[in-house]
Amino acid sequence: MFCQPWVCLQRYEPMNRICLAVLSCLFLLSPCQSASLEGLSFADKVRLAETELSLNGLGVRGIFIFKAYVAGLYLPVKTSQSRDAMSQQGPKRIELQMLMGVGAEDIRNALVDGMRKNVSEAQWSQMQERVSRFSSTIMALGNAQRGDTITLDYLPAQGLLLSVNQLSKGQPITGQDFFNALLAIFIGDDPVDTRLKNGLLGL
Repeated sequence: MFCQPWVCLQRYEPMNRICLAVLSCLFLLSPCQSASLEGLSFADKVRLAETELSLNGLGVRGIFIFKAYVAGLYLPVKTSQSRDAMSQQGPKRIELQMLMGVGAEDIRNALVDGMRKNVSEAQWSQMQERVSRFSSTIMALGNAQRGDTITLDYLPAQGLLLSVNQLSKGQPITGQDFFNALLAIFIGDDPVDTRLKNGLLGL
């Protein structure tokens, strides 16, 4: 004999509640481990010099009708304020995942010109030797290809470390002032791309 519909529902309701409870627990115990933009994934957390950094935001660098790269900003503490991001102590990371090939000279010019626009004359003068070394390192890398990952790490004890596809390039460039000038390209008062800035700050 078949049971009435409401009887069947009553019979299986406890089991349904148990299944829902189990699924909810599994969801809570398995948080999302990455964020994505333009089909590219960025880890929610990274560890740098024994410090856990959080992904602050993601943004796309647009050049006319093209999309050059997706950038991710990692900080010790999340913030939507550029000055707070600059002033935070400890390691930081800017990760660029390339969406198109870009020449080494174009990369160097974009970074150096961007730094120049976001610092004072006195600051720029003090950084000239370091800017020269940074430029030489970029030129030595050659052209960036679609799919490459360029990582710009700041470690207080060493300075700026540049890596391409997880391979270290060049020598560290000392000074938080230098890294902040580089960071200002992306989130400073005169950013290279306002939409990119907003994305990195989670706005």
